[in-house]
Amino acid sequence: MSNTLDNWIDADDRPWGRWEEYLNETGYRVKRIIVHPGQRLSLQRHKLRSEHWVIVAGSGLFTLDDSVTSVNAGDKVFIPVGGVHRIENPEDRDLIIIETQLGICDEDDIERLEDDYGRS
Repeated sequence: MSNTLDNWIDADDRPWGRWEEYLNETGYRVKRIIVHPGQRLSLQRHKLRSEHWVIVAGSGLFTLDDSVTSVNAGDKVFIPVGGVHRIENPEDRDLIIIETQLGICDEDDIERLEDDYGRS
């Protein structure tokens, strides 16, 4: 068995970093999200799924609706269906998150409200 997370079934490089999908079953999906230093995800929401995030490396600033919270390795956050959220990495090393999606887990279920990379 490999000690690395190289066994992904889908992946995509993004301007802020990378996501890697490890499971995609009916009703749930598991991804690793890597946010590079100085980058952040779009401010977004999902209509069909909730998400549970576990911060496994690094630290960042997590936004959920009108609240911004510092998060560090070991912290867990819950994003309900429709919750407006983003995470940013102000540190000098990668921020790594394990994301579990619950519901209808379609990559097109992203409504970008703000985006640093012109995708909104």
